[in-house]
Amino acid sequence: MISGYIEEMGKKAKEASKKLLTLDTRIKNKALVMIAEELINKKEEIKEANRIDLENGKKEGLSFALLDRLELTDKRIEAMSQGLLEIAAFTDPIGEILTGWKHKNGMTIEKKRVPLGVLGIIYESRPNVTIDSAGLAIKSSNAVILRGSGNAINSNIYLNRLFNETGVKAGLPENSVQLIENTDRALVNEMVKMNKYIDVLIPRGGKGLKKFIIENATIPVIETGAGVCHVFVDESAKMDNVLPIIKNAKTQRPSTCNSIETVLVHKNIADGILPELTDMLIKSGVELRYSKEALDIVNRNDVKPANEEDFGAEYLDMIMSLKLVENVDEAIEYINNHSTQHSDSIITESIDNAEKFLNEVDSSAVYLNASTRFSDGGEFGYGGEIGISTQKLHARGPMGVRELTTTKYIIRGNGQIRE
Repeated sequence: MISGYIEEMGKKAKEASKKLLTLDTRIKNKALVMIAEELINKKEEIKEANRIDLENGKKEGLSFALLDRLELTDKRIEAMSQGLLEIAAFTDPIGEILTGWKHKNGMTIEKKRVPLGVLGIIYESRPNVTIDSAGLAIKSSNAVILRGSGNAINSNIYLNRLFNETGVKAGLPENSVQLIENTDRALVNEMVKMNKYIDVLIPRGGKGLKKFIIENATIPVIETGAGVCHVFVDESAKMDNVLPIIKNAKTQRPSTCNSIETVLVHKNIADGILPELTDMLIKSGVELRYSKEALDIVNRNDVKPANEEDFGAEYLDMIMSLKLVENVDEAIEYINNHSTQHSDSIITESIDNAEKFLNEVDSSAVYLNASTRFSDGGEFGYGGEIGISTQKLHARGPMGVRELTTTKYIIRGNGQIRE
């Protein structure tokens, strides 16, 4: 049973999507620029709303990782604003003719890019997703219904209202972006069954959220978010690359899905690399959990023995597991069995091993001699992202404007009938 509250939002979103379909690109761009400016103008008000969420989160005992994901700093607000400006500068994908040809009977057939329609986005903690998602949805002429987590409700409400009030002044249709302000979790169960109104669901969160949505949704789902990411240190790896890449990939912002959770080290270099690597990570505040073979080499009391659950765990915190492997083949097999197909990296000077890893690791983003932290819509030049898709249909990796479109065929004839 769908409640009147949710159904009404669905009806409004559907109506807004029809208007967005014919909205001039200049109006969309003008709205995004005005909203970007207003984010900077209202920086203090945004932080004040966010401060309430942070205080409530601390009282509720949220982890360091969740509090970090929740916090909006000046830098993060400026990044949201910059993201909207970048989105506004993109070429509008809507209406693009991808290909065309002439049928033997004289008809012309064109393949045209169109919006998905109405997006449903369910996300946890990070309030910047409210702006990123809304901006990408508008540029791709999609209406969107947002459902953030209860611990970010004050931040999300403020950001959503700022986006809408400014956007409508610029010419956006009303209800183009709607936020479910009621934090009752039962509404999520209703939302994922609104196939009459929502065309695509995009969950951004942990395994629990994704599992719930996949098991209950009656709407097509694009899975995003969960990130069990790895770095494999090959036998030929340069120490000058190993230490900074692993430190960045683990410690720069450990609460994000593109941070590494496990390091694999080639057994032939373990004796030479593990003492320095371990010392660096311990000094950086990382809790380490090593396989027995690795523990035997470092012989330190401040490194814990890893259990089977540590390999394949998404910590989203300053915790990391480490395991020794025989060769690149074992590393690839291990990653394909334990990863979430998000982002994985190899550090090596071997061209053969590099190409083997890049071709055979079945993840949405695979790196050579670089940190996995670059798996991000902003870093890929998308001005933000709806999410990082870890599945294969219909999008994979960081999802920008083009990933929020589909196609339709336009056929023009002059009386043709099929014999």
